[in-house]
Amino acid sequence: MRDTLRRHLAGQVAGEIAVDPASLALYTTDASNYRHPPLGVLLPRDAEDVRAAVATCRELDVPIVARGGGTSIAGNACGPGLVVDTSRYFAGVRELDPESRTARVAPGTVLDDLQAAAAPHGLRYGPDPSTHSRCTIGGMIGNNACGSHSVAWGRTADTVRELDVLLYDGTRMTVGRTSPPELDARTALPGTEGRVYRELRDLVRGNLALLRTELSTWPRRVSGYGLEHLLPENGFDLAKALVGSEGTCVTVLGAELELTELPRHRVLAVLGFTEDVAAADAVPAILPAAPLTVEGVDAELVGLLAAARTEDLPAGGAWLFVEFGGDEPGEAEQRAHRLAAELGEAITGHLVLTDPAAQRRLWRIREEGAGLATRRADGSEAWPGWEDAAVPPERLGGYLREFKRLMRRHGRSSVVYGHYGEGCLHLRLDFDLLSESGIAGFRSFVEEAADLVAAHGGSLSGEHGDGQARSELLPRMYSARALELFERFKAIFDPDGRMNPGVLVEPRAVDANLRVRTASPELERRTFLGYPEDHGSFGEAMRRCVGVGKCRNTSGGGVMCPSYRATREEQHSTRGRAHLLAEMINGELITDGWRSKEVHEALDLCLSCKGCLSDCPVDVDMATYKAEFYHQHYRRRLRPAAHYSMGWLPLWLRAAALSPRLAGAVTARPRAAALLKRLGGIAPQRQLPAFARTPFTRARRDLCRGPDPAAPRPVLLWPDSFNNYFTPRVLEAAAEVLGAAGYQVVLPERGVCCGLTWVSTGQLGVARRVLRRTVEVLRPYLDAGYRVAGLEPSCTALFRGDLGHLLPGDGTATLLAERTHTLAELLAEADPPWRGLDLDAVSQVHCHQHAVLGFTAEERVMAEAGIRSSTLDTGCCGLAGNFGFERGHYEVSLACAEDRLLPALRETPAETLVISDGFSCRTQIAQESDRTAVHLAEVLQDGLRRR
Repeated sequence: MRDTLRRHLAGQVAGEIAVDPASLALYTTDASNYRHPPLGVLLPRDAEDVRAAVATCRELDVPIVARGGGTSIAGNACGPGLVVDTSRYFAGVRELDPESRTARVAPGTVLDDLQAAAAPHGLRYGPDPSTHSRCTIGGMIGNNACGSHSVAWGRTADTVRELDVLLYDGTRMTVGRTSPPELDARTALPGTEGRVYRELRDLVRGNLALLRTELSTWPRRVSGYGLEHLLPENGFDLAKALVGSEGTCVTVLGAELELTELPRHRVLAVLGFTEDVAAADAVPAILPAAPLTVEGVDAELVGLLAAARTEDLPAGGAWLFVEFGGDEPGEAEQRAHRLAAELGEAITGHLVLTDPAAQRRLWRIREEGAGLATRRADGSEAWPGWEDAAVPPERLGGYLREFKRLMRRHGRSSVVYGHYGEGCLHLRLDFDLLSESGIAGFRSFVEEAADLVAAHGGSLSGEHGDGQARSELLPRMYSARALELFERFKAIFDPDGRMNPGVLVEPRAVDANLRVRTASPELERRTFLGYPEDHGSFGEAMRRCVGVGKCRNTSGGGVMCPSYRATREEQHSTRGRAHLLAEMINGELITDGWRSKEVHEALDLCLSCKGCLSDCPVDVDMATYKAEFYHQHYRRRLRPAAHYSMGWLPLWLRAAALSPRLAGAVTARPRAAALLKRLGGIAPQRQLPAFARTPFTRARRDLCRGPDPAAPRPVLLWPDSFNNYFTPRVLEAAAEVLGAAGYQVVLPERGVCCGLTWVSTGQLGVARRVLRRTVEVLRPYLDAGYRVAGLEPSCTALFRGDLGHLLPGDGTATLLAERTHTLAELLAEADPPWRGLDLDAVSQVHCHQHAVLGFTAEERVMAEAGIRSSTLDTGCCGLAGNFGFERGHYEVSLACAEDRLLPALRETPAETLVISDGFSCRTQIAQESDRTAVHLAEVLQDGLRRR
């Protein structure tokens, strides 16, 4: 059927059609627990593509599954049919009218893009899910998304004025609020449109009492269909009724949305409570103050974010983030302080933040909750099997108490966070979804949880829809008669049940089609790396990615994921690669295991930047997984030339250092350089770095000595291959600066290497041997109390991170990781003799430093030295070690640099210093701009010499 579907679609659509195993693997799941291999994937370019696709599916009797950003946690964006992904091309703000405060958008429009278009007019779109940087308007319409500000600005259903929709039979309709005369006119129309309105009118007239009672207008009743919007007093609004229908009735081709006015001033009050239940109890007292939002987090969630610290918050075990807006300066701040005073002893403390940057730091905790909560503090796994249920806010405290008793009875636990202001809690529980008994326990728990929500007058879904996660449980919330109306409503639009089947009506079982899998014992035995954060299991590491899709962010900051930002293709996102690796383990679509060409193709454009290790809420480490895959993929096979040329670079550099002038003369000759690049698999567009005349380790043999146990403040300066053989001036500068700061500096007596280039090319056996030798050389220094100063961030980060994967359980390796520091971390402990440098600078942070080491010490040292430095949020430079030098990668490497770095440098005044500690970053800047970047050590050395 897949080939038949592809043939029928070919020539009918301008968008991309895919039925290959890799594409299908990318779309087997969303951010839920469920897995459904599709028949095919379509990336339509416009409404005409969607129309043609639906016509083809109707001809072949193939189901349609609409999809936006794929961030749904309910299992309503994956299914066994044609997945229509509008997020790639069918996107954009078509029209924005500031006077009427409306916008017309295509379904694939990312929410942040709409917000960016509205902001210059002082407007915004009200609903704001935590996935705002990648979720699409079509997806928000599908599951009636709400977000943190819905307490003030409503749900998606409250903001939709008009929808352009397509039925499975090919009928296209524009729907919205319908007056009685207009309803009469539409029921008289011929064909499908007239039938739809006639049958809807009959459905409403025959069930007015039920619609007015059981289908309440309580804001967070998202489960089921929104039939209450068809009541006469609600304007028979078919657009609003279709919001939250999860693609089971129509395909959305466009929408007209209402925008809201931004308050001129906003403040964030952070209220502390003893525990989450106490915070829930306080909500009814807070709502009369008319806040913009009331969001809750508990201490465990805060602790899961490395950058967050409970000491930055008021005392307590749980907190409410309460935002206020105002048109006049000070108005919102006064309201926040007034609320805190009124709550009195109910709170354990409070603070009021007026600084937007400080507010954003706290909002990050809340926004990343869906990912953070996937791993508990002890490393155990948690799942979204019971998420987003809501109860009326006045019942929230009682519901949470009983829910926690339910968890204890079942031996389950969860962090607690969510939209407290509307009674909607997000809970990820430590279900056992790997065993039959565990899955049975999962089913028992969600059944009892559904009964508990219903008993409190709540909704199984407070946002994100029902999907497969909750549709089967709807009889526990609704009467049989209401469920019959749901079936009747769907049948009016989709009588053959081809629109996202198995959701809402005739649902699949809540415990069927689970995607959670274990790796086979054979695969676990064969894996090379240690995976200490995943209990030594590659399979557990592969379960880290739950699909929240932060790696698909193209509008915000951070590093992750540079190749996706360059290509906008799902397979080049961290999530896409993780899904392919998971499907490799599964073995159904990707059948050749470690030899998989599909996985290899996706990983080929992974820069190994490690941005995902810090920017992904669940610390997916794709660079490590790539190294493992390459190691297995090329086992006993010939490797690409670049793996021999750049993977073995430290040895070639050592050989070249025997006659650096000869080596430099050869690489400087165009023909010789071109031949070397061709033989070495190096991109012809790249310039080969110039060799230093004398390596630092040879020039400063006086520093090459053994450990002195009596030495004061001893430091071993790490002679990384990049600085040692290409830019020894950096090591010289560091030695001078460390000496001036009171450290006694030595170099190792014997040659050492961190093995980075072998790790990045997946030559892990060699890397382990190199590291074992290095650890043995460094053992006496570490035993004598020496610390290690790293100048190259990638090498320093390897000691602090990947060393544990390569030498798990090695005590000396653990000590090396603990004793390794950046130059700035060591200088931050000293009383520096350099001050008052009076320099303006911008700093480009190396990806590995961003991900593993942090940049706080560097910012502090520069500030104390009198360097007015702005840390650029420019992401990956695009060179990323060997990646940007490899043949076939130059265009992507340059695109990564052009994403943010190079434009930022062009806007930087010529007299402003560019500081970058990474050799790759400095090389990319030198080769692709007219600027020259310097290492922080060089800047501080210059400051010393100018004293």
